[in-house]
Amino acid sequence: MKVDRTVALAAVGSVSCVVVVVLWAAGDVYAALGDSDPGRLTSLAFGLVRTLANAAATVTVGALAFGAFVVPAPPKRTRLTAHAYAAVRTAATAATVWCCASGAAIVLSAADASGQSFAVALEHLGGLVDAAEEPKAWICSAVAAAVVAVGARATLTWTTSVLWLVPALAGVLAPVIAGHVANGAWHDVATNAMVWHVPAAAVWIGSLVALRTHLRRPGGGTEVVLQRYRRLTGWCLVVVVLSGAVAGAVLTGPSGMHGGYAVLLLLKAFVCAAVLVLRARWRRPLAAELVAVGLALGASAGLTHLVPPAWSRTRPSPQETVLGYELPDPPSLTEIVLGWRFDLVLGLGAVLLAVAYVVAVRTLLRRGDAWPFGRTAAWLLGCAVVLVATSSGVGRYAAGMFSTHMVAHMSLNMLAPVLLVLGGPLTLALRVLPAGPRQWVTALMHCRAARLFTHPAVAAATFVGSFYVLYFSDLFGAAMRFHWAHQLMNLHFLVSGYVFFWLVIGVDRAPRTLPHLARLGLVFSVMPFHAFFGVILMNKQTVIAEYSYRTLGLTWMPDLLTDQRLGGGIAWATGEIPMLVVVLALLRQWAVADRREAVRFDRATDTGHDDRLDAYNAMLAELSGRKN
Repeated sequence: MKVDRTVALAAVGSVSCVVVVVLWAAGDVYAALGDSDPGRLTSLAFGLVRTLANAAATVTVGALAFGAFVVPAPPKRTRLTAHAYAAVRTAATAATVWCCASGAAIVLSAADASGQSFAVALEHLGGLVDAAEEPKAWICSAVAAAVVAVGARATLTWTTSVLWLVPALAGVLAPVIAGHVANGAWHDVATNAMVWHVPAAAVWIGSLVALRTHLRRPGGGTEVVLQRYRRLTGWCLVVVVLSGAVAGAVLTGPSGMHGGYAVLLLLKAFVCAAVLVLRARWRRPLAAELVAVGLALGASAGLTHLVPPAWSRTRPSPQETVLGYELPDPPSLTEIVLGWRFDLVLGLGAVLLAVAYVVAVRTLLRRGDAWPFGRTAAWLLGCAVVLVATSSGVGRYAAGMFSTHMVAHMSLNMLAPVLLVLGGPLTLALRVLPAGPRQWVTALMHCRAARLFTHPAVAAATFVGSFYVLYFSDLFGAAMRFHWAHQLMNLHFLVSGYVFFWLVIGVDRAPRTLPHLARLGLVFSVMPFHAFFGVILMNKQTVIAEYSYRTLGLTWMPDLLTDQRLGGGIAWATGEIPMLVVVLALLRQWAVADRREAVRFDRATDTGHDDRLDAYNAMLAELSGRKN
């Protein structure tokens, strides 16, 4: 216990020293941006509080991941084991600290952004929060931490502990994607890189803390736990290195590897290299690894305070400020086909899912099992649609033109999900994965949250209702200003479409199975709403998100209303045609199912067995027994 306390103090000391030295030596970093200096004391307090919040958030995410995916769980994934429950309680305690630190960061970030002292910022907190984005992000972080702190403390089941990772990851990402990576040219690439970087770093560092706590308990030092920990954190370390390199390259620029910012980036790179060496020489995690990650956390906190070198060399244009890149020319066939800007979130995700699917199919075929070629083709085409809609010229122009945005929207919401659900990925996973991960998939498929979101009424309302809520309110105009909001919209389109079509024509067995007649009725119930949406857009007399589009200053597209009406026509056409294809596919599945049932009935009759007749006779026998 004494050794662990010494290690913990060394890790905390390394974090604090790096933060204090960086913030004190940096001086006035606000003048370069034309902002007011809130004072050395406010900057130092914000840096330390931000570091505490990030560290607590990291432990929360890592402990939840450790309890769910590292500690051996019961065969049926029902109740948590004692060791998994201890990890979840560690996450709950860390989330409480995270919530308190995020609450303090709300005021300090408002003071830092406005150049005011803490007392003045506290007095005018409402107006300052409304004027800046980072305080809003810390509010989201505090709310997420509070939800996790309360929920994790009351959690006793494995599936619930996994589900708490969703708000935890959202909370740990919020201050990052609203920070300095969300500004300047190429901020779309930097933000996408941090979406990979931050969760991977949180799982790596937080699970290290959870593991050291786990090893002190009786029966905690099992070989299975160490193997799972090394496998999980090894992949996380790879993601941290690659994504950190991309974000660092964007923020430093082609010739920006000098000064304090470059020193901190090199410090993080040195830490990752040192951890790799430690892992190669020793199987068990050492105290030095915990101290090293403390240095990495301190360096990350210092980087958020310093001005990225790329900002001081060029002044971004209005298009670069909003989009991260420029659209100097109107869309042409050449620009759409060749003008790619690779999306590191959805585009890369589509590529990884396609590769994983092909590897799984090859594993199945090598084992001598069959897998329909049509399912493979459907899945790969669906991944290709996602890649093209987010990373080709369609994805580039979707952020600046409503008509192109509608092409991407309908591709992600209507076309890609239809193809993906026909690929049967869950069935393939259950046939290929080993026992542990297979039980994870099965448990998540049958949990209450899955049954809730796959309820026909919920799935249909989310699938259709989001069209009207997003575009006929101020939500779309507000989302146009932020890259992370674009990504969240695209993810919502894809997931809501996948869940709906999973219920209708999905190959995988859904948590809620519907008869074919109910599926057909579900399709017909949403078709009119798609048609009405397109018609309303074509006849609307005001421009949706007009201010956001005017801000971009696209001189080659002066008539926004005409472009919006074109988008309405695209929504109408690309909404109805895929629905008709879905109806035909559903009718075919219905006919095949009836044919199989008829064949099964004929075989049972030929052998002298009739399940329905046996059930009828059993019912008569039961009624006769009751009368006697």
